[in-house]
Amino acid sequence: MKFMIVGRGNEETEAGVMPSQELVDAMTAYNESLVKAGVLLAAEGLYPSSHGARIAYSGGRATVLDGPFTEAKELIAGFWLIQVKSREEALEWAMRVPVPAGRDGVGLHVWQVFDPTDLPPESMSPETAERERALRGSLEGHEGA
Repeated sequence: MKFMIVGRGNEETEAGVMPSQELVDAMTAYNESLVKAGVLLAAEGLYPSSHGARIAYSGGRATVLDGPFTEAKELIAGFWLIQVKSREEALEWAMRVPVPAGRDGVGLHVWQVFDPTDLPPESMSPETAERERALRGSLEGHEGA
């Protein structure tokens, strides 16, 4: 099972404030523990929303809305993608994320990642299933490139 652990943004991350060396060291140790356990698939921090955009839809048309975005509490600052055996194991890993003192409230979200293999076999034609397998195989061949 794949899970995404999403770290919430705040005023500091939106302002581009770099984390302390102590937090960087703690995050590095955390990421190393994920790697040693063989569960880490990806982990990245995100730039502030001033470097991003949103796509809004209205009447079937897409519009680009450039950042920054004012509601920092709705933004994310980074994520981990992990592959574990259960929701409980994902939550155990999420509980270990180092969080600086003074960060009260919801700081992380944990979401199970929907995988095409989770679909019932009858929901996908054999041709579509084969195309999906080929696509996934192609992506695996590009890892680390």
